[in-house]
Amino acid sequence: MNSPEQPAKKTIRSFVRRQGRITHAQNLALERLWPIYGLDPQEPFDARRAFSRGAPLIVEVGFGNGESLAQMAAASPDKNFLGIEVHRPGIGHLLLKIRALALDNVRVYCGDAVEMLQDKLEDGSLSGMQIFFPDPWHKKRHHKRRLITPEFARLAVRKLKIGGIFHAATDWEDYARQMLQVLEACEGLSNTAGKGSFSARPDHRPLTKFEARGRNLGHRVWDLIFVRD
Repeated sequence: MNSPEQPAKKTIRSFVRRQGRITHAQNLALERLWPIYGLDPQEPFDARRAFSRGAPLIVEVGFGNGESLAQMAAASPDKNFLGIEVHRPGIGHLLLKIRALALDNVRVYCGDAVEMLQDKLEDGSLSGMQIFFPDPWHKKRHHKRRLITPEFARLAVRKLKIGGIFHAATDWEDYARQMLQVLEACEGLSNTAGKGSFSARPDHRPLTKFEARGRNLGHRVWDLIFVRD
């Protein structure tokens, strides 16, 4: 079995590898289902070969436990979904959902999303990129670790097709406003909600249990939906 791991490089990352608690079922999924749905980090990525078909490709960066990714894939069988995550319990959980829902349009990559995008995905190959609730790194001294930076926005523009959608969501207002500023300043992206505005949550983005609980407590979520022009 190819291990869903990659050697770390000495660079500022938007994540910290945490093993976390992994259940017996998740561990079995990593052993038995990773060879079917996981991508070898040492191999080049070819979407048609990975999915055994050609279809619009959507990448989700940092899918957490994979619940929303699995729901979106189930609702859009005509699209291919590539999930990128570094935490093994979340990967194991998604693999279990893939099996439970009999999904054949999801593949999983374990590693740094920036490196994956830069080194393995062709320019202009993505119909969509989604980043839901990335780590806000709320302490000011940690803001340099935030994923959405001008450099990342330019990378997204390169990888998206004309008309491709960049969709981010966060429950941290400070990060939401930083994202809005970064994305609106990036050439090649246009705000579908209009300049200076956030989007309403679209129906195709599932309402997670975490988000629903926050909404019940009065917490707000900000969606940003941009189109590659």
